[in-house]
Amino acid sequence: MVARRNTTSRDFRPHEVSSAGGALKPPSGGPEGQTREASLLRCRVALIALLLCGSWGCTFHGCTLEHADSTGAESRNQDSDRATERQRLVDQLRAEGIKDETVLAAMNRVPRHRFVPEADRDAAYENRPLRIGHEQTISQPFIVAYMTEALQLAGVKKVLEIGTGSGYQAAILAELVPDVYTIEIIPELAERASRTLRELGYRNVHGRTGDGYAGWPEQAPFERIIVTAAPPELPEALVTQLAVGGRMVVPVGDRFMQELVIVTKTTEGVVRQSTIPVLFVPMRKK
Repeated sequence: MVARRNTTSRDFRPHEVSSAGGALKPPSGGPEGQTREASLLRCRVALIALLLCGSWGCTFHGCTLEHADSTGAESRNQDSDRATERQRLVDQLRAEGIKDETVLAAMNRVPRHRFVPEADRDAAYENRPLRIGHEQTISQPFIVAYMTEALQLAGVKKVLEIGTGSGYQAAILAELVPDVYTIEIIPELAERASRTLRELGYRNVHGRTGDGYAGWPEQAPFERIIVTAAPPELPEALVTQLAVGGRMVVPVGDRFMQELVIVTKTTEGVVRQSTIPVLFVPMRKK
């Protein structure tokens, strides 16, 4: 993923569109922006490599689970031997422009290595995507933090996630809000994510296997919606299920050209704001 963001944590500016071919052009920035852009360029190279090997770049995420209980906390504490690696990753994310300390604290608490296959656990705290099977990946930590920060979760009670994948993004959300609803279209990933989240003690994640395009109308409206796969256009059902005053973060585009969009719903309609170019798996339909 190539991504760039304004250094003000709550100010997500649209990118300019160049007159030659409509390519996204990030706004100019100083050394911090250049560091972040270099990191995201490395991530895009990694994603292209994964694609050439038959895999895609950012998580497709599903599960069934209420806030982390004491058993889960004990389970996560057993992973304290990798706390130094998590702290190093969080320090890197902060240096690359993530400002929200609640998001960074959540990233520091969730053991990412528990959400990746055994063969890749040594690389779990590198700032890059990793394969999780079924041509899906666990997202780059920077993108997880960036999208979570963009949701602006302070005071939010309920979030819908489309694409559970490994369950890692759902765990980050579960550290920050009382209830997370998540949908995964691939049954095997939904089952594995549900098991991992349960083992880690997350009881405020409620999931099911199904078509993310349909959303979860029985639980709507949602104050926030996050989509971790790229539809070609904004799914109308998700816009409908977004509460007035709500916010949705979603990558939109085709297989090779996408942008991360922040959608805000008002009483007068929907405001769409483009932020950064990204590369996610295409959003599947049943």
